[in-house]
Amino acid sequence: MSKKIGVWLLATFLLATAFFAEAQQPKKVPRIGYVGAGSPATAGHHAQAFVQGLRELGYVEGQNIVIEYRWAEGKLESLPAFVADLVRLRVDVIVSSASPAIRFAKEQTSAIPIVMAGVTDPVEAGFVASLARPGGNITGLTHLSTDLTGKRLELLKEVVPRLLRVAVLWNPNHPGQPFAYKESEVAAQALKVTLISMETRNKEEIERVLSGMGTKRPQALLELPDPLTFFNRELITQFAAKHRLPAMHSFREYVDAGGLMSYGTSFPDLFHRAAIYVDKILKGAKPADLPVEQPKKFEFVINLKTAKALNLTIPQSVLYRADKVIK
Repeated sequence: MSKKIGVWLLATFLLATAFFAEAQQPKKVPRIGYVGAGSPATAGHHAQAFVQGLRELGYVEGQNIVIEYRWAEGKLESLPAFVADLVRLRVDVIVSSASPAIRFAKEQTSAIPIVMAGVTDPVEAGFVASLARPGGNITGLTHLSTDLTGKRLELLKEVVPRLLRVAVLWNPNHPGQPFAYKESEVAAQALKVTLISMETRNKEEIERVLSGMGTKRPQALLELPDPLTFFNRELITQFAAKHRLPAMHSFREYVDAGGLMSYGTSFPDLFHRAAIYVDKILKGAKPADLPVEQPKKFEFVINLKTAKALNLTIPQSVLYRADKVIK
């Protein structure tokens, strides 16, 4: 055997060995950090929509992707520790719809991509520079639409024609809520409705302002979208039912819990679409280059059982516009 043939055989052997060794090495399985402000019982359907979105893109949980779930169970004070834990684990992406979690993640890492699965106002909150050009390591979806609050008040006025006083539950500590409340004031002025500001920063304050609401004599109730009220929606809807207050809510989950009406973004749809951002990032896209999307799907839901209990007749003109009517 010639020297040249020997060298060729050796090179071929080394190349084959290297290829075989590389083939034997397990591929890195991406890890997603999922931070939920609620619990699997109250917001598990959001996580399910996200997982379904991933599955449609070829990701199977436990096989080619791992999801590290962290549930705050409504205790927002636990969010910083959860986010810190995921940063410590060096997950590939952090996903959340809770603005406090997004804020903590922004403070703790500029390297790990963060996907918002529907926050109120990411620009006002300082999460992104603009919707079109986020900059930094955060992108995703917002459920903010400039006319939503006004539309909710308009629908409430149609259902309660003599409406003059509306109690508004809102959290001044939540990014974007002051803007949303100002928006509601503009709409109220046009509708000749007086707003009664009911500030709530925790569950105890929700209970306190609800118990004292009778002295304000509101004719209806409006809540602004916030994780705090969302995860205490049964408390709010039960209060409205007990005190015979027509209420307009931000999301259909309130109506499913017994609320009268809701008009807003479909959160399961937002989480489903968040999977697309995760897929793009795992394939090399930079969050700074992925524009933040605004809502595409809105739902108007009415609970006729609740309307009957309130001795309230929903006009046919309103019923015709509903996406779903619970009878």
